[in-house]
Amino acid sequence: MSEGTHRRRHFTVVGAGVVGVCCAFALLRDGHRVTLIDRDEPGRGCSYGNGGIIQIGASVPVATPGVLRQVPRMLLDPNGPLVIRWPCLPRLTPYLLRFIAAARPDRVERISVAIAALLDRAIDAFREMLGAAEALDAIARTGELYVYQSETAYRAARSAHDMRRRRGVHIEELSADEVRQLVPAVALSVRRGVFLPDCMTVANPFHLTTRLVEAFRRDGGTVLRETVRDIEVDSDRHVTLLTDAGRHGVDRLVLATGAWSRRWAAKLGARIPMDSERGYHVMLSDPGIDLRIPVLSGDHRFGITPMADGIRVAGTAELAGLEAPPNYRRAEMLIPMAEALLPGLRTNPHENWMGHRPSTPDSLPVIGRAPRIPGAYFAFGHGHLGLTLGPITGKLIADLAGERSSQVDMTPYAAERFQRGDDR
Repeated sequence: MSEGTHRRRHFTVVGAGVVGVCCAFALLRDGHRVTLIDRDEPGRGCSYGNGGIIQIGASVPVATPGVLRQVPRMLLDPNGPLVIRWPCLPRLTPYLLRFIAAARPDRVERISVAIAALLDRAIDAFREMLGAAEALDAIARTGELYVYQSETAYRAARSAHDMRRRRGVHIEELSADEVRQLVPAVALSVRRGVFLPDCMTVANPFHLTTRLVEAFRRDGGTVLRETVRDIEVDSDRHVTLLTDAGRHGVDRLVLATGAWSRRWAAKLGARIPMDSERGYHVMLSDPGIDLRIPVLSGDHRFGITPMADGIRVAGTAELAGLEAPPNYRRAEMLIPMAEALLPGLRTNPHENWMGHRPSTPDSLPVIGRAPRIPGAYFAFGHGHLGLTLGPITGKLIADLAGERSSQVDMTPYAAERFQRGDDR
């Protein structure tokens, strides 16, 4: 048992995406008994389809100054990078008001500092966890390259890159020729590039998660394939999970159910203004080009990432909730943009995918103790950064469980921030 852990407890982690798996693995390594529960195979949720980039430069929140002017386009342009489905607008209005409030310049800077506090520790946490799982070969330092086909897009991105620099991110400005030295396949229309050399990539995010699960099982962890039907809290604030297989009394609980966490957090006494930012990708199994590093379009806000089994084109998002059927036209619209950026790209055959990003209006995850239930912890709301922040989230949850002080100020990620109005 690690120094600082008072005694061995039994933790039940609900949710086997990359964040839940990392929490389970970190708690097991800390000397606790751990059971991991999910209705699906571990790693099959949102983390299955991400772009595969450990984005340590992602310290720019989604809501930035000027976002209010963009809302009409989100409602009216079906081909925009972020759209809102009209029927969902009434339900989304409270979320959107908080989203707009988070875009104030002073709030954006504070949010960026809070994101960066996690990102600064993300790579070390990855190396520590994957080293323990004997899976360090699952990540590689490749950097990530933003490319710009217009001066307008390049100038529009300048404030975001300046914010990254303020957070200490190493950024290199590239000419068109320097871009083509890194990525020979890029279109002649690309005029500028911005390279973040310290970012890393995961060639197969699902395989990374399954390797962590294999190590978790090997070291004594338990995995249950069950669907949680309800969470009961009695008058003494003891927690019971009701699943399709029966009832499970819980000693300690970690809620890591991604975009589905809002409902369960409410059962545990916390109202979280979170929604699904649905993301799409297209997987190209025979791309016909050799791509060594991820390329992100600064003009159209999507990414093209080399994977173990082809090339993934990921991007576009919509606010449409958990129940609406996928609109795979949002995935198909990525294809002509990718072809224009990489003219030699073969886009057939391809496979479309949609996943639910668990997004908060202030772009910060919810990590910490449940406000009203002793022994319950939250680890969700990571938005675009579930893969990037999985291991550091696991480490922070293990530190909280072991009552150890953390090098990170946990206040910005607390569930209570929404009741205090910190996000307004």
